[in-house]
Amino acid sequence: MRFPHLLEVPMTVTATPRPTGHPRYSQTLPRRPESVAEARRLVRTALAAWHMDGPVDDAMTVTSELVTNSVEHARCGSVRLIVNRPTSNMVRLGVVDRSKVLPILRTEFTGDPLRGRGLVIVDSLTCRWGTEMYPWGKQVWGELWMEAR
Repeated sequence: MRFPHLLEVPMTVTATPRPTGHPRYSQTLPRRPESVAEARRLVRTALAAWHMDGPVDDAMTVTSELVTNSVEHARCGSVRLIVNRPTSNMVRLGVVDRSKVLPILRTEFTGDPLRGRGLVIVDSLTCRWGTEMYPWGKQVWGELWMEAR
C-alpha cells in the first residue's frame, strides 16, 4: 500500500437525512500532499453512490485545488473534506481547516507560473464558490451542476 497512513482515517457518512434525502460524505485527512488523491477517491465514491453523471473530471479538479490550497496554507495537522448534495442536481465540495486566512482569487500573476491559480480554476469550473468562517477556522467550498441518473 502506497499511503498506509491514509487508512487510519475512516470516511464518514452522515446518518442524518439531508434535504435531498442523500447522505453527506466527509473524511478527515492528514495535511499532506498525498491526501489530495484520497480526497478525489472520496468524491468519486460519493458521485457513484448518488448515481451522478456529468463533469466528474471537473469535480476531481476542484477537489484537488481546494485540498491542495488547504494542505499548503492551513496550520493544523489535518483537513476535512465534505461532499454534500444541497439539491438534486448540485454537488458541494468543501474543505475545512483551522486557518482563518481568507482565500484570494488572483487576477494578476507574478513569480512562479505554476502557483497561485487554484481559485481561478475553481471559479471557472464551479457554478459558485465561497468561504464560510467559523470561530476556529473556515470552509472553502465550490458547487458543481451534476446530472442525476
